Amino acid sequence: MSVLNGGKPVDAVAVEATWESLVSRPGAQLIDVRTRAEWTYVGIPDLGAIGKRAVLVEWQTFPDQTVDPRFVERLTGELKAIGAQLNDDLFFICRSGGRSLAAAKAMAEAGYQACHNVAGGFEGPLDDERHRASVGGWKAAGLPWCQG
Repeated sequence: MSVLNGGKPVDAVAVEATWESLVSRPGAQLIDVRTRAEWTYVGIPDLGAIGKRAVLVEWQTFPDQTVDPRFVERLTGELKAIGAQLNDDLFFICRSGGRSLAAAKAMAEAGYQACHNVAGGFEGPLDDERHRASVGGWKAAGLPWCQG
């Protein structure tokens, strides 16, 4: 599935395929756009085993949940600091995929040419008991993570 935004596609990539790309492509980056509270209390993807770290930049601020008007500026600064290029694969992740899609679109509009939305996000959808992290997403797939 792809979403065209400014002529640049933002596709949905499964968590397992995201991990494989992060492992096999030196320039690939994982951008976690959840809130600081989520990083602290829910955890963050742990890329240490592959010599990387997730780039943490909030799409929305906590607790008011408004979109950060400086998101593109902040993330661009973080990406420049780690040497990311405009054509590197950027994988955007949030809790379940909504905020990360919006963030990926914003960065595609800013000129980044390979923006991808991580399908299922970090915690995935709610299960039958209304809990997350059991039926989809980074955690349910058994990918590495740590408490923030």
